[in-house]
Parts: sequence; structure tokens; C-alpha cells
Amino acid sequence: MSHSILDTIGNTPLVLSKVVNQNPNVKLFFKLEGNNPGGSVKDRAALNMIQGGLERGDFNTDSKLIEATSGNTGIALAMIAGIYGLDIELVMPENSTKERVQTMRAYGAKVTLTPAEVGIEGARDYAEQKVKDEGFVMFNQFSNNDNWKAHYKSTGPEIWRDTQGSITHFVSSMGTTGTIMGTSTYLKEMNKDVQIVGVQPADEAKIPGIRKWPKEYLPKIFNPNKVDQVLEVSELEAREMAKRLAQEEGIFAGMSSGGAAAAAVKLAQNLDKGVIVSIICDRGDRYLSSDLFDI
Repeated sequence: MSHSILDTIGNTPLVLSKVVNQNPNVKLFFKLEGNNPGGSVKDRAALNMIQGGLERGDFNTDSKLIEATSGNTGIALAMIAGIYGLDIELVMPENSTKERVQTMRAYGAKVTLTPAEVGIEGARDYAEQKVKDEGFVMFNQFSNNDNWKAHYKSTGPEIWRDTQGSITHFVSSMGTTGTIMGTSTYLKEMNKDVQIVGVQPADEAKIPGIRKWPKEYLPKIFNPNKVDQVLEVSELEAREMAKRLAQEEGIFAGMSSGGAAAAAVKLAQNLDKGVIVSIICDRGDRYLSSDLFDI
């Protein structure tokens, strides 16, 4: 029995692909991070960043907290900050889906929208300016070691346990890169031959949650040595796979999950045998006001 909503973060299901993977010699599993209480994989990192910061005394209930987000991290921080009585402002581009904005506000966070044309980089610049000028404390998920360590402590061990150590390939979209960094670190400790596959958008592709960062914005927690292979996916591939996951596998997820799944399916087609785990990072209901699921 769970005594707190926080106890329900993690231990998400691992389900076997029945349709989109057509290679009978490869098992493709999807890890359903949308089953976290805040609806995404970011619950793990947000919990670890808040608990770690409080334990170190980086901030307290009198602090003014701020974070730039494309959505999922903000929702997770808003949910958990409220439980701890923390005051938080979340900054995101104005073209973010209204479900994300409304969910953050429902949890009690202040939401500031920055111009769409400057993207998440502009939101990050705004937050950093508030830190300099007004004494805000920023989590900075892009350079916060508590981000990747959350996945070292939970996501990696869960995957190893639930595949009985048989995993051969791990596939994850790369945004802040926390998920892939932490999970890679753990899995490589257990078996150095596990292949870590990162997913990035192809040039000009716009896939929320997956980025090919300009050098000056590259997450400081990212270590390229922990990724064995990078696969690129187009926006069309990500969109089409998100729809296929919903219609053929019963997995309702967003575009970045579609991108990761598309890369995992392509990977499976080229293997003689293997056990692949691909992260499904959130739920599709976060995208209903977008055109992602339009017929």
C-alpha cells in the first residue's frame, strides 16, 4: 500500500510489442513512463532534484524556485513542489500545448510563457536572468546531477530486473539526456555489452521533447561516451509511430515516444536477435490540443 503519491513514482510497466516489431528473433519492450502519477518519466528526476536540493539546503520553503521546461519536467516539479510546500515558477514557450500549461497551474505553480520563436533556449535564458537579477533558485535540469542519478537509482535497476538481465539494447529519446545518462551508467555496470541508443530529431524536424542542442545549450550532464549509437528520426516517423502505438499496441503516448519507438523498430529490423527496451516517456492526452492525433 502506498502512503504517499510519491511512493507511486517508478516501477512502471514493461510491455512486449505485439505488432510494430516484426522481427520474431527480437523482443521489443516498451517501458510505460506515462504510468507515473505526474504522467511522465520526469517524475523520477523531479523527485530526486527536489529531495536532493532540500537535503543539501540548496533551497527551502522560503526560496523562490524557477525552472525552464518544455512541459513534462514542469508538471512533475509542480506536482512535487506543492507536496513539499515550495513556491515555484515554470517557464516555457508560448506554443506549448494548453494541457501542459493548465496542468502546471492546477498543481499550483506560476507559469510564464516566453515567445515561441526563441524556443526552449529562450525560456532557459529567461530563467537564468531571474536567478541573476531577483535571487531565484533554479533546478537547471540540464546540469543537475540529481537528474541522471534518478535513473541510475530507479529506471536502470527496474529494466535490469524486469528483463532478468537479458537486455541487449536500450533506446531513449534525448532531451535533457538525464534518462539515457543514468540508465546507461547502471546498465553498463551490470553488462558493459548492453548497447545504448540515443534518439535525436533529423535536421529541421521539430519533435517536442527531443532536441539536437546548439553547442552552447548542450546539457552539461551529457557524456557522449555513455551512448554507443545515435539514431535520427524525422517528424513524420515520430508522428506516424505515435499513432501506430495508440491504434495497434494500445499505447497512448506523445511524439517523442513515437520517435524513440520508431528508432527501436528500425533497430530491431537490423538485428539477428536481441532484447530491446524503449522508453515511452509520457501519455498522449498531453497532446490532444495539438494536431498529433488528427486523422
